[in-house]
Amino acid sequence: MSALTRRLLPLLLTLGLALPAAAASLTTFDGSPADITDFTGQGQWTIVKIWASDCTVCNQEAHAYVAFHDKHQADNARMLGISVDGLDNLADAQGFVSEHALNYPNLVVDWEGASRLFYQLTGTPLNGTPAFLAFDPSGELVAQQVGAVPVEILEVFIADSGKESKEPTGG
Repeated sequence: MSALTRRLLPLLLTLGLALPAAAASLTTFDGSPADITDFTGQGQWTIVKIWASDCTVCNQEAHAYVAFHDKHQADNARMLGISVDGLDNLADAQGFVSEHALNYPNLVVDWEGASRLFYQLTGTPLNGTPAFLAFDPSGELVAQQVGAVPVEILEVFIADSGKESKEPTGG
């Protein structure tokens, strides 16, 4: 290794650590670029469900999230789906949406992109599907879960979070 390389290598490594990881390439099902912030922070809770078309739990619970979205979208919460099937398996993702009549927006990204996005947002790895992210009405990520989350738990969480923000603070 040359003297110049030995002097530059630590600098290059430091710069590499300071650079943000590449953003996940979220797209709509028609291939248009999308960002999770396009769907959060609009005065409602946004519950993001990360799913895969071949995920047994995702398939079993899909109807419950359709009902959750129907019940809450005009009031205080809505769903956003993110398929990890990627554009290479878009037909599988579209089949899932059709089969379960998903009534909320869905985006698509590959597994690596979803893993990167989840880690960037939470600091924890995405170990499987389904996974959930809860953004409060201001768009702040306030909860995450890898694994199933019954809609009843989401409803209680949202209701309790609303109560906390209305409670007077002690002085």
